[in-house]
Amino acid sequence: MIMIKTRILLFASLLLLGFTSMALSKTDSISNFIVKENLLKNDKLAIIATDDQERPVETVNGTFMFSINGFKQSLLFHDGVAVAPQQIDKSTFVYLKHTNESSTPAKLYYVLKKDGGINPIKINWIMLLIIPLALVVLASIFRKFIVFAVIILVVLMVFNSNKGLGIPTVFETIFDGIKNSLF
Repeated sequence: MIMIKTRILLFASLLLLGFTSMALSKTDSISNFIVKENLLKNDKLAIIATDDQERPVETVNGTFMFSINGFKQSLLFHDGVAVAPQQIDKSTFVYLKHTNESSTPAKLYYVLKKDGGINPIKINWIMLLIIPLALVVLASIFRKFIVFAVIILVVLMVFNSNKGLGIPTVFETIFDGIKNSLF
């Protein structure tokens, strides 16, 4: 009789331990994130862990590895929020990527620096694909538009590279967007 109770108690505790570890593993990973201005208005970015509907997940705590513009950073999350250590001194593109067991969320932002602080604007990977393709299609349809389209593409490339967005980052953003939308 005592042997059966011990086995039941052992089974129940293992079951409870399994549910607890499953709950912890779900809240201790970052499957999505958004970027906002830090509440202290110190020209730093706040990375907020979110769910798939971009609602903040306040149970995320700990240190997570991110790649910010190709540089690895350990970000300390407290109640679902981490602050990037670098200050933004001028308007620039910021490419953030986090790799975990289940997915690799990556996002491209244009951080607009103003007198009152910074304003991160999310750049969708589809726009990086549609704008150049639309210019090429228009140039092929209207032959007089070819020179104008080439000038616009060169100006876009120069502006993007001056603000920190190189061609490899554009392709990486497009490929990550396609990969994350298909899988």
